[in-house]
This record gives sequence, C-alpha cells and structure tokens, in this order.
Amino acid sequence: MPEQNYSEYKSNQNSYSANYRQYYVKNTNNVKVKPIRKVKRKKKSTSLLKKIISLTFFATLLFYVLPYSFKNFIVDVFPYNEAKIYNVDYQKLLYPTHNYLYKDLFLGKFIIKNSKITEPKMVDIKQTYERIALKNALIDLAHQYPKIQPSVYVWEYKNGTYVDINADKIYPAASIIKIPVLIEMFKEIENGKFGLYDKMVMQDYFRAPGSGKLQYSQGGIAHTMDYLAKIMIENSDNSSTNMIMAKMGGMPQVNKAIRSWGLNSTHINNWLPDLDGTNVTTAKELAKMLYNIDTTDILSADSKLHISDYLSHVKNNRLLQAGLPPKAILLHKTGDIGFMLGDAGIVKSPNGRKYIVVILAKRPYNNLQGKEFIVNASTIIYNHISN
Repeated sequence: MPEQNYSEYKSNQNSYSANYRQYYVKNTNNVKVKPIRKVKRKKKSTSLLKKIISLTFFATLLFYVLPYSFKNFIVDVFPYNEAKIYNVDYQKLLYPTHNYLYKDLFLGKFIIKNSKITEPKMVDIKQTYERIALKNALIDLAHQYPKIQPSVYVWEYKNGTYVDINADKIYPAASIIKIPVLIEMFKEIENGKFGLYDKMVMQDYFRAPGSGKLQYSQGGIAHTMDYLAKIMIENSDNSSTNMIMAKMGGMPQVNKAIRSWGLNSTHINNWLPDLDGTNVTTAKELAKMLYNIDTTDILSADSKLHISDYLSHVKNNRLLQAGLPPKAILLHKTGDIGFMLGDAGIVKSPNGRKYIVVILAKRPYNNLQGKEFIVNASTIIYNHISN
C-alpha cells in the first residue's frame, strides 16, 4: 500500500474508534437495567369436597375395579397357578414319636413321662403253623380285586393255626378303634373308678357327626355307662365313644392303657369321627385284643359277659356276617371311613370250630369292591376252617 494511502487509512481508523467510544461508552453508562422479578403464581385452592371425591375414586379403583378386572379378565388371558400353602407341624418334626408314644397332655402338647417297665398285660396269641392253602386262596382272591389293599389275620382255636397277610402293617382303624376303648372302660370299672350304671350327661361338645343317633338327642339328659357302651358297639355311635373316652381321662389315658397291654401300633390321635384315619391299628393287634377278651383273665367274667353281649348285636351285618351261614355265631366290630373298610371278630361254627378273623381293606373311596372282598374272604375262611 502507498505510504500516503496508509496514513489516510490510519487517520480514518483513529477517528472511527474515537467516535465509537464517545457514543457507545457514554450511552452504555447511562442505561438503567431493571432487575428481573420472579413471578409468583397464585395457588389454586382445592376444596375439601374435591379431596373427598378424589380419594373415593382412587379407593374404588384400587379395592374394587382392579381386583374385579384381575379376577374376571386378566386371569382368563394370563392364567396362573396359585402357590400351595403348607402347614408344618414343627412339634411332629422335632418329636416324631410323640403322637403315638405320649402318655400325658400338657398345655395342649403331647409329652412322654417316665414309667415303670412292667410285663405286658395281654398275652400273645399262641401260633403253631400257617395254613398255606387258605393263605393262597386269599391271595388269589386279592388278585381279583387289584384296587384293594388287604390286611388279613386268621387264627383258629383248636390247633393254633393261622394266616398272616400284611397283618403287622399299620392301617386306619376307623370305628374298630372302639374295641380298645371298650376294654379300657371295663378295666376302669373293675378298678373302681366308676360304675357300669353311673351316669353321664349329654353335652353339646360331645356331639359327633357320622354314625350313631346320640348326636341328635336332647342335651342335658343323663345316660348310663352301660347304655353308652352298648350304642358305641352295636350302633357304632361316635358321640357315646367320645363321652366314654372323656370319662376315662381322654385319649392319653386310653393310649397309656394300650401301651400297658403290650400293643405298639395301636393308638388314638383324634376324637371320633376320625375321617382322616389318624387313629391306627394292625390286624394282628386287633386279633390279640379279641384273643385276650375271650381266653385270658385280663377281664372278669362279668365284664366279658357284657362285652360279648355288645359284640353279638352289632347292626352292621354286611361284611364278615354276610359271608357266613345263618347258624354261625359272630362277635365283631366293623369300621368304615370311606377309604378303609374293616371287620374284626370271633366266629363259631355250628360244629364247634372257632376262630378269630380280622380283615382290613384300603380301597378307593366308597368302592364297593372293598365290601365284596371282605364278604368273599369271610366265606373262604369259614369253609376252610369249619370243614
């Protein structure tokens, strides 16, 4: 750039800068800027009525609309399986033997007390040899009823021969559990704890559903122990059974007696009716009880006479009795809780042959094949022994 032009350009630049400072700096210092103020919004006032309406709406939505929608629409589209709830009996887990070895009850829990070791009060059945032909005949019969799980014990008096088919296997006792209750009742009568003709008043808490008519009787009426024992065996009355057990001190007392007899598999866990089958026994132990009632001195002659009278008038004649000829004599007790059917008794034929027979049959609930098996087995046993 020529020197003259550069001088002129420089002069113009200086003049422009001077004018800029004079105008802009001056004006800038004179401008007053107002501070920014925050605008406060007015809060909307919500009335109490509006709050109540809102809460009511959301409560209805939460407790009624959503559950109804889930139950009637969502579940149908997205099915789910409910989790099973298991009730754990920790007492049973910690003390598995208490349910059948306990000798006392304290604060609603089973406890075991020390006891003196004594000889069993009941004697064992004197067996000789097993009747193989009869056993095979009964096994063949069982094959014809594959849905039935039988337990059979037979013992004949003359020679001591026997048949054992699962006879030591534990089964639900159903109403046959009333046999040990009856035995212990007469034991306590003989020991002077109460009399056969002492009375008990029927109370509402003794009423038990199932078999027997005492449950429908008027409360406040007194009944003799003889009457209660009679209907317990003949009509299989559950209410009278509970009354008799209560008179003797409840289930612990009966179980204590059963232990003293030398029976290890028979025990009572529940008041009647025991529809779940928690009261249990075995065919062989039932036979042992009948054997001791009939042949030993565990009971007095007077007690045996009363017991024989009860057992000879049992109303249910559709099991062992149905397989016997009319002239055969049967003293017995039946039991039925739907999935288990049984009969235990002493049979005497017209020619004097005598035997004990116990048949327990697990079956599909109320399946008629259980009854058919017992009736047919009774006929086979009678024909083998009486001839």
